[in-house]
Amino acid sequence: MDVSGGRGQPRPGNDESAEHTGPEAPAPGGTGDAPTAPSAPTPADAKDARPEGPTPDAGAPAPESGTPQDTGAAPDHGPPAHGRDRVPEHPEPPADRPARAPAGRPEHPDHPFAHSGSGKGQAPQRPEERRRGGLLMGRPFGVPVYVAPSWFLVAILITWVFGGQIDRVLPELGAASYLVSLFFAVAFYASVLVHELAHTLAALRFKLPVRRIQLQFFGGVSEIEKEAETPGREFVLAFVGPLLSLVLAGLFYLGLLAVDPSSVPGVLLAGLMVSNLIVAAFNLLPGLPLDGGRMLRAVVWAITGKPMTGTVAAAWVGRALAVCVLIGLPLLTQSGALGSDAVDNVGMDTVLDALLAAILAAIIWTGAGNSLRMARLREHLPELRARTLTRRAVPVESDTPLSEALRRANAAGARALVVVDADGVPVSLVREAAIVGVPEHRRPWVPAGTLAQDITDGMRVSAELAGEELLDALRATPATEYLVVEETGEIYGVLSAADVERAFVKAMARPS
Repeated sequence: MDVSGGRGQPRPGNDESAEHTGPEAPAPGGTGDAPTAPSAPTPADAKDARPEGPTPDAGAPAPESGTPQDTGAAPDHGPPAHGRDRVPEHPEPPADRPARAPAGRPEHPDHPFAHSGSGKGQAPQRPEERRRGGLLMGRPFGVPVYVAPSWFLVAILITWVFGGQIDRVLPELGAASYLVSLFFAVAFYASVLVHELAHTLAALRFKLPVRRIQLQFFGGVSEIEKEAETPGREFVLAFVGPLLSLVLAGLFYLGLLAVDPSSVPGVLLAGLMVSNLIVAAFNLLPGLPLDGGRMLRAVVWAITGKPMTGTVAAAWVGRALAVCVLIGLPLLTQSGALGSDAVDNVGMDTVLDALLAAILAAIIWTGAGNSLRMARLREHLPELRARTLTRRAVPVESDTPLSEALRRANAAGARALVVVDADGVPVSLVREAAIVGVPEHRRPWVPAGTLAQDITDGMRVSAELAGEELLDALRATPATEYLVVEETGEIYGVLSAADVERAFVKAMARPS
């Protein structure tokens, strides 16, 4: 498919408001509320070439695309999004290329030229692309590995707690016990990294792009951009993480057999063996966002044939697990069922246990909710199509006065201006924010070309793009407007990033 653009005048078409983009989603189902898209611009008097005012940029950020996963939880798949439709009626087509309207697109000549952009816009981005990943540690297999600031807090906590235990077992070490404990904290998170690399390698094996690995509070996250194509692959992708943790626990056990258990290496190997067993067991719990939840989702998906059904089932099990952790963990600790002595009074240890349980429960609950939102996002992504989001545009030459260009646009019901050369080849796009910034009384003396941005190859997108492919194309070249072309290179219209944002919010507001 040729998306590099080409010669020719824009094809006339019809401008639709963001409120009419995409088919209606099936009725009930969904979780939570999403913001609604802003209303369409109010039609202006066709005699007035000045827009009634800029439409606020309604680009709301997309939901989290990377779901937090505890202690090496299953990778989150997904990517993010946004949308709107049309193109110009050519009011004065050249003699050698008559204007023609695409089939099935009714004309609305009374639709005004309106503005929705702000100055320097960016292509729609996933939320995780807007935040920093932390300290970059390396790129194994080409995937960046970040350490979040919260990891350092956990490392200090592990060093303090485990150091005190080592001091009781090996009192001769003295203050050096905390250095040993710090080494344990680093080694433990190295094993978590191995857990995440297992997910990453499986994803790469299935040709699923991995954005990054992040080590953070209570574990790590492998951010996988696409969803597995089959439930079998989803199951394998989730299971390899806990499997690697079990393998590591076995290796540490074999190492423990070869050393003195009461020595420093023995204490470290025993701690790493137990911690990896805990990581594996915890992640096998059957609720999202844990690996076991991904495995449960895969099973329900295989039985019902519907990935969304699997996600809903695993997410609600995850929420039930969060409640169980919140209530059950402090009770088990206080009763002595986890190996400690039972306590009858409330002390500092009890408070710390309750705080730990609350943090774990919150992570699991929010992770399950994020998984539901991401599933709904993926369900609505196909509704975002460049062809239906494109604005009608009119071609003007660079020296055309802005007032005249706006008059032609309003007369044609268009909402974008494309600057063309003497041969009709598009060379730049007039920016909406620049138009809004020109007072009405100066518009007859301001050439349209002075408000335009040159068209680069990345600013030409195919009219056939939809869903995540469309978003990837926009993210690759951030801009406020894009030239939309047919496979033949013929100009179809102009796509506004703000319209894509609005359509995404609109789609997310509809129930699944």
